Amino acid sequence: MSEMNFQALKAGVASGDIVPYLGAGALKGSSHSETGEPIPADSDSLILAMNGGKPMAPRLMYEFARAAMDVELKRGRNAVHRFLDTTYAEQSWTQSPLHAWLESIKPAYIVDINRDTQLQQSYSTTPHTLIRGIARIGGTDYRFRIHHYDGEKYSASEIDQSAVDTSLPILFKPMGSPAPDATYIASDADYVDYITELMGGFGMPKFLKEYRKDKRYLFLGLRMTRDTERMVLSDIIYAAGNPAGWALIPEPNDKERRFCKKMNLEIIEADIDDFLGKSVTAPPELVSKEAGSIQDVGC
Repeated sequence: MSEMNFQALKAGVASGDIVPYLGAGALKGSSHSETGEPIPADSDSLILAMNGGKPMAPRLMYEFARAAMDVELKRGRNAVHRFLDTTYAEQSWTQSPLHAWLESIKPAYIVDINRDTQLQQSYSTTPHTLIRGIARIGGTDYRFRIHHYDGEKYSASEIDQSAVDTSLPILFKPMGSPAPDATYIASDADYVDYITELMGGFGMPKFLKEYRKDKRYLFLGLRMTRDTERMVLSDIIYAAGNPAGWALIPEPNDKERRFCKKMNLEIIEADIDDFLGKSVTAPPELVSKEAGSIQDVGC
């Protein structure tokens, strides 16, 4: 693995050439404002929180989507949504260090597969466009909802993709969030519907499919071991640049190495703490041969 200059990556994110793609680890360091408990973010912690702190059967513990499907079949889809609302909308969580950094630079485009509101809160004083995934809904061919944020509040109703101000930052939360109103991709059935339409071209607005061309991505806090997350990732970064980006994965396993090679992603064996606090040598494509200065970060 070639060494990576984190400052070059940060500059690429700040300029908009590199798109942050946030997984569960992006919420590392966020805790409950009263109890101090870490925010449920990864698959295991979400399953335990949804089941009152108790593990579910081993086959259900494999992935949150599978556990959510079991709850949906037994208690209804609303039971899963109530849990997510209670967790992310009705409780107060401290800001994670990564979100604090993102708030300081406010990138032009971010993909966040978490279902919390920290990213939206980080843009609470900045007009932006919010795009969230939907599933198993009639009356539309599309699997997304778009809201405009004017710097103080979200639009009372969805806006059409043709009415989007494309000069504003884009927050893309494909798995949904509770604000301004709740929508989630959570259970296996949700993912099947959403991924099918994402593959068919109906999971993203047309303007975003154009905007993403030749972008490169920085995957932060995402382990590449879950099939559902890998399928979502593959379609969202379609038409990426070369390389498609970089993935911060401490101690990657063979499955992650194979997938990243297939997706033309370079693995950086480091964690978010390293990214936020350290800088090492840049790879040749990010450094000027003449002056040794960082240039052309991104695409």
